[in-house]
Amino acid sequence: MKRLVKVALVQLACGTDVEANIVKTEERIREAAAHGANIVCLQELFNTQYFPQRVDVGCYTLAEPLPSPTTERMGGLAGELGLVIIVPVFEEAQPGVYFNSVVIYDADGRYLGKYRKNHIPDAPQYLEKYYFTPGDLGYPIFNTKYGKIAVGICWDQWFPEAARIFALQGAEIIFYPTAIGSEPDRPDYSSAAAWRTIIRSHGIANGVFVAAANRVGVEDDMSFYGQSFISDPFGDCLAQAGNQEELIYAELDYTKIRELRELFQFFRDRRVDTYSPILKKVID
Repeated sequence: MKRLVKVALVQLACGTDVEANIVKTEERIREAAAHGANIVCLQELFNTQYFPQRVDVGCYTLAEPLPSPTTERMGGLAGELGLVIIVPVFEEAQPGVYFNSVVIYDADGRYLGKYRKNHIPDAPQYLEKYYFTPGDLGYPIFNTKYGKIAVGICWDQWFPEAARIFALQGAEIIFYPTAIGSEPDRPDYSSAAAWRTIIRSHGIANGVFVAAANRVGVEDDMSFYGQSFISDPFGDCLAQAGNQEELIYAELDYTKIRELRELFQFFRDRRVDTYSPILKKVID
């Protein structure tokens, strides 16, 4: 018997007015609910601009202890509309300790938990190590009304190890809230094709659905290319946005997970007894 769920991804441009960003996002969430969405995923750091382009101690004021007015507002919306909402925020754990986090609300508005970004980049205009402590919550799975989901955040999406752990724990959909765009040290290069390919490959290798929600627009010296997308366990793209503000949808049939895993027995043929070298930083 088919198990169907409708997923929506919100792709927006962000300004410097946090409240305006939240209001615009709320409007898109309501639109998604009106179109029958069951799960809505927002982009990384959805209520702010991508401030890690620069080192600025003043940006710490954007962080919020959790639960926060922003997250509780989203939780209330989840309960009102009957949606699962994935809410990426800048978390203050205590003064001087900050995380790049997501909060998950179930369709009745209940708080299910949070994930803290594990892989923290440090590259030109992706200066996240200045702001974010590496995650300390592992790779949790959230058992929602509409299925078992996992969430990685942006740089996490490039690491197959994380996707494998999510899938082995039972994730049916892996979401990747993202802020990715131009590469300042390679202005002639777009990472968009590689970005789509690596995420789709996680879906194939693990027999899961994947969904990546990116931002758009120009912020300071960076241009974010959007192209948010949803793909199935076979790697087929079910929906893809362009490079403008957009709300995309896809209906997911969970029976596709079993179909892929019965066709390709990746989990059966894993050789866990041979993988110990991967636990080393460097293999001599």
